[in-house]
Amino acid sequence: MKNAIEIKNLNKTYASDGKSPEKVALHGIDLDIPQGSIFGLLGPNGAGKSTIINIMAGLVVKTAGSVTIWDEDIDKNTRNAKTAIGIVPQEITFDAFFTPRQILEIQAGLYGVPKSERWTEELLTMVGLTDKADSYSRSLSGGMKRRLMVAKALVHKPPILVLDEPTAGVDVELRQMLWENVRKLNDQGMTILLTTHYLEEAEALCDKIAIINHGRIVANDDKENLLGQIDSKEIRFRLANEITDIPDALSDFSPAKEGRRTLALRYAPKEQSMNDILHIVQAMNNSITDITTDESDLEDIFLQITKD
Repeated sequence: MKNAIEIKNLNKTYASDGKSPEKVALHGIDLDIPQGSIFGLLGPNGAGKSTIINIMAGLVVKTAGSVTIWDEDIDKNTRNAKTAIGIVPQEITFDAFFTPRQILEIQAGLYGVPKSERWTEELLTMVGLTDKADSYSRSLSGGMKRRLMVAKALVHKPPILVLDEPTAGVDVELRQMLWENVRKLNDQGMTILLTTHYLEEAEALCDKIAIINHGRIVANDDKENLLGQIDSKEIRFRLANEITDIPDALSDFSPAKEGRRTLALRYAPKEQSMNDILHIVQAMNNSITDITTDESDLEDIFLQITKD
């Protein structure tokens, strides 16, 4: 599969400014982002996610390495590389005294998009701002401003869209709308690079995920392969009567009481039998009224990989 973005041996060192020492932000990052994928770049605060995006955007100068965007090297063909990408930063960046329609028209003009090829009205509809199209942008709510930032990044119809924490601080309804728009754009062939602190967001949207920690890529794989790394399930038994004693035979399953009548256990399906657990619980002379299970999710993987 062809790559939309190729990053090879990318390094970034911030020089000492006299007050703080030299800081290495990126250590030899290698990253290939396939065309047509929704690629998640995850990591704790300060891990290096925004540094990578700012290098792609031309806002930070790399120390070493190469970055190719849509077959264009950012050093050799800077203009073409920047045209191939639309970036939605964490910060709100537009003039508060322009209307959404004016902001999109000006942005399209800066990219040299002819008036006959502009799709301002379609973008306003996509992000749900048609009724606010001619209001001063300073009057928009925080969520509306975030939607306008997405539309602004799409005016020149780039093949790649980078979303840097797109749903930070927005409500559930807006988050769902943004998710829907991301899926639609991806269905149309657009490559999406997503950084997010909401791990359920990455789990719901992404098909490939890389995890960065302390400026190094510590995991990079298909989402399903990552989720399969921890072979662990949690199972809860709700019992008819109060739990007084937990049998020693359950000691290998990390038993824990939750309330008076719920018993939580953790087991590895590849190594431990669910039937064995069931027989032990049934022998407690306490009827089972309900059973629920939870599989490991992306949060479990993230915490295991990034913990020091």
